[in-house]
Amino acid sequence: MSSKYFQVGQGVWGLRLLFVNIYMIANRRGVGKGWVLVDTGVKGSEDKIIEIAESLFGLGTKPTAIVLTHGHADHSGSLKALLKHWNVPVYVHPLEVPYLTGRSSYPPADTSVGGGFMTLISWMWRTTPINVSRNLREIDPYDGIPELPEWKVIHTPGHTPGHISLFFPLNTTLIAGDAFTTTRTESAVYALSYMKKISGPPKYLTTDWYAAARSVRKLAALQPRIVATGHGPVMRGRELLTSLSFLANRFETMAVPKEGRYVRSSALADENGVRYIPPQTTNRKQTVGLALAASVAAFWLVKQLW
Repeated sequence: MSSKYFQVGQGVWGLRLLFVNIYMIANRRGVGKGWVLVDTGVKGSEDKIIEIAESLFGLGTKPTAIVLTHGHADHSGSLKALLKHWNVPVYVHPLEVPYLTGRSSYPPADTSVGGGFMTLISWMWRTTPINVSRNLREIDPYDGIPELPEWKVIHTPGHTPGHISLFFPLNTTLIAGDAFTTTRTESAVYALSYMKKISGPPKYLTTDWYAAARSVRKLAALQPRIVATGHGPVMRGRELLTSLSFLANRFETMAVPKEGRYVRSSALADENGVRYIPPQTTNRKQTVGLALAASVAAFWLVKQLW
């Protein structure tokens, strides 16, 4: 059965892969050549991505580049497999490089932030690095991405140190990655059904809430008319502007969890990777309880998917 893609805006298409989105951007004729892939989904998504690319751009097509909003496993999972098929440059923010060159793991997920099933099983998500050094290119903060000449790169840290968003000023289209989302990523009901709900970044893997707040306010100030996020459906127009403004103004009460490992003290990182991880805030009983609940949740998820 063919995979289904959806239109985001002129020259931009999206593909939903389980609970995460990837995007394909075609440059306007006369402005730039070819198309660019943004993020690569979970591991094992490469065949679906290639199928959609060929249905949009023709058999044997390949992107001029791949751009990662960040390197978490649900956004870089198929990267190594795709690079075997498409030997193209991979662009990331300099602060994201350590997690894609094998130098540093991300901080561990925080299963204590609450919100639902996806939080309980977040300990399963890979936080160890991959190594794609040969193809990796650092994004120049002033020049942006050569293969996307009309798109502005915006550094939006918080969810990860080198997280970026992409903005197309001509029609104010924003690809926000996980800087914020349009569903509740902590809830399996929301995340797997793509129920619409503008929300902050995924709580269980956001390690700097102060930076995350600043990033959302920076994006809200752009007043985008179309937003495509890493998780959830596309949002547009007045509904988007109202919801995003509300989130930006009330981020601390709407998005930041009441408790959690990174709530009062952020993880620290630099160009070499993670330098400090706050101690776990849950006690031994809570940890055992969460582990048991997560094991049951993981078993249920496997049964549902397979």
